[in-house]
Amino acid sequence: MVDWMIWMLLAGGLVILEMFIGTFYLLMIAIGLASGALMALAGEPRGMQFLVAAVVGIVCTVVLRRSRWGRKSRSDAARDPNVNLDIGQAIEVSEWAPDHGLPRRARVMYRGALWDVELEQGVPAVAGTFVIREIRGSRLIVSGRT
Repeated sequence: MVDWMIWMLLAGGLVILEMFIGTFYLLMIAIGLASGALMALAGEPRGMQFLVAAVVGIVCTVVLRRSRWGRKSRSDAARDPNVNLDIGQAIEVSEWAPDHGLPRRARVMYRGALWDVELEQGVPAVAGTFVIREIRGSRLIVSGRT
């Protein structure tokens, strides 16, 4: 089998594996392998094929890493409704307990258990229905009466 065919078979195998994994990094390495195949097709020696495949694969991976598709979106899991399904749910607070003169905390029954509830800044502490905005440990941070 000719060198360029081996390079292309390896690149094709990585592309297929990429489809199962779902990241673009194997695709970048496959581009490097395809560039090695082009060097083999051009008649370059094996050392040059490996060098070009490695350099192109590394450069493509670095470019991907610096692009918007390579960066992980860093969101606060305590406020992300995709991570925690309790975010956005409504709870009923019957009364707020005074905390150093400021009624900012309460205990409520939510999902069959007692939870500590803390009111966000700037929201009036009156009894009623509130929306869960964040979860910090075992405390529900609420705001915006509905």
